[in-house]
Amino acid sequence: MAKQKASKQKKMQTRVDFTPMVDMMMLLITFFMLCSTLAKPQTMELTMPSKDQNMTDEDKSVTKASYTITMYVTADKDHLYYVAGLPKYDDPTCLKKVDWGKEGIRKVLITHVTEDNTQPVRDVMLAKAKLDEKRLAHPSQWNDSIYNIELAKIKSGDITGSGEKIQTLTVIIKPTDEAAYVNVVKALDEMQICSIGKYVIDDINPDDEKLLKESGIQ
Repeated sequence: MAKQKASKQKKMQTRVDFTPMVDMMMLLITFFMLCSTLAKPQTMELTMPSKDQNMTDEDKSVTKASYTITMYVTADKDHLYYVAGLPKYDDPTCLKKVDWGKEGIRKVLITHVTEDNTQPVRDVMLAKAKLDEKRLAHPSQWNDSIYNIELAKIKSGDITGSGEKIQTLTVIIKPTDEAAYVNVVKALDEMQICSIGKYVIDDINPDDEKLLKESGIQ
C-alpha cells in the first residue's frame, strides 16, 4: 500500500495596502490648508530719526514742546525717566522718574495736558474705542484693511474721520547704551497700547549724557 504524502499547508502572504491611507492623508492636508487660518505676521510701526545732515534741529522738532514727551530708557530695569516736553539741558530737575505699566508711564502719557488744555492721547484712545465698537457691531463691514485705514486716520489726528484735525502727541524715545533691550520693547509696547502714531527712537547726544549724569542717573 502506497504511503500517502502529508499535505502541505498553503502559506498565506500578509500584505497591507497603504494606498488608501496616502489618499486620506492628502485629503486631510488639503482640508487643513483650505480651512485653517495662517498666522498673520505681527508688525510694529517704527519711525527712526533722519540722518539728513542738511536738516536742522528746528526741522526735527517742528512739533510744539507741550505736545512732546521725551523718554529716557536707561540701565534701570524697573524705571524710566521722562521730560514733559523737550529736555532742558541746563535744568536737571526736568527729568521725572516713573515706573513701567498702567500706573506708570502709561498714566503719564494718557493724562498729559498740553498748553491748549487738551489731552491728545486720551482723545485718540477714546476715538479708537468708538471705532472698535463700530467694528464689533458690524464686523462684515469692517475688514482688516478698512479698519487699519480708519485707525491710521485717528492716530494722525483725524479724530472724527470726517476731517476734524487735532495736534497729536509726539514721543521721543532715547535709549542709553546700557539700556536693556526688553525695556526698549516695553516703551514701544506703550506706544501701541496708547495708540500713539508719532514716535521716534533717537540717539543719545552729549547733552543728554550730561543731563543724565547731573541727575545722578549715569
